[in-house]
Amino acid sequence: MSADDLNLGIDFEGQHIPLWNQQRGIYKPAILGRDGAALTIVTTAPRAGKPAPYDDHLGEDDDWIAYRYRGNDPTTYDNVALRRAGELQRPLLYLVGIRPGVYDPLFPAYIVEDDPSTLTAHVSIGAPIAVHEPIASIDATFAIERRYHTIAVKQRLHQRKFRELILATYKQRCAMCSLGHAPLLDAAHILEDRDERGRPEVQNGVSLCKIHHSAYDANILGIAPDYLVHVKESVLAEHDGPMLRYGLQALQHQRIWLPQRTEQRPRLDYVADRFERFRAA
Repeated sequence: MSADDLNLGIDFEGQHIPLWNQQRGIYKPAILGRDGAALTIVTTAPRAGKPAPYDDHLGEDDDWIAYRYRGNDPTTYDNVALRRAGELQRPLLYLVGIRPGVYDPLFPAYIVEDDPSTLTAHVSIGAPIAVHEPIASIDATFAIERRYHTIAVKQRLHQRKFRELILATYKQRCAMCSLGHAPLLDAAHILEDRDERGRPEVQNGVSLCKIHHSAYDANILGIAPDYLVHVKESVLAEHDGPMLRYGLQALQHQRIWLPQRTEQRPRLDYVADRFERFRAA
């Protein structure tokens, strides 16, 4: 959803209710009363070259998302409303910034643990539990369902953020063929997720069209440490139609397009490791 979409708000019982406050990470509309729970929480997308204002943690190793309080005082209006959502187990709309001005809406989100001493709450995505029940009494079935949903959501968010990051870095073009149609582009990992170094970071990715992404994953194409494309020898020897000739074979020893900033280019040790697997295939 865009910020413009969210700013439209909703009409409820004759009143116009905002869905969020674009300037605040935690939002409770006035209609919910002084002691009401928060309605919406936001994690903003980091801007190029600038750190995120809050250190919300989306790490895939956990079955929850760590959400930072607003500011350093746990007794402020916003933070009390956040804790109230946990106490009452009210569903939250969680807006995760994908890029500036664009958000992935997660609903329902629940506070499953809260620690004012560290200014952090744990957020889980999934099915509701009985209102007014203590957080510690969450039914095991719901806990398993939430864990599954939360991990799946975090994986999706990671991949979506990775795609946005890589396509922006490569100016919405395939690094091998320069195709510029974003729906046909992927963020290709150099080292896969299963590798402990295979994190969704700009130096572990390259923008490829879907054909060249599939060929790269299948070791039909490889990228050498000098950034030259190599085509599998058996494929070079084949005779077929124009896609084979111009889409694959013509890439032999062509240099991929690279970002201008050195720190955004693929890490050479990652490229070298991946190229060795291509040569061994």
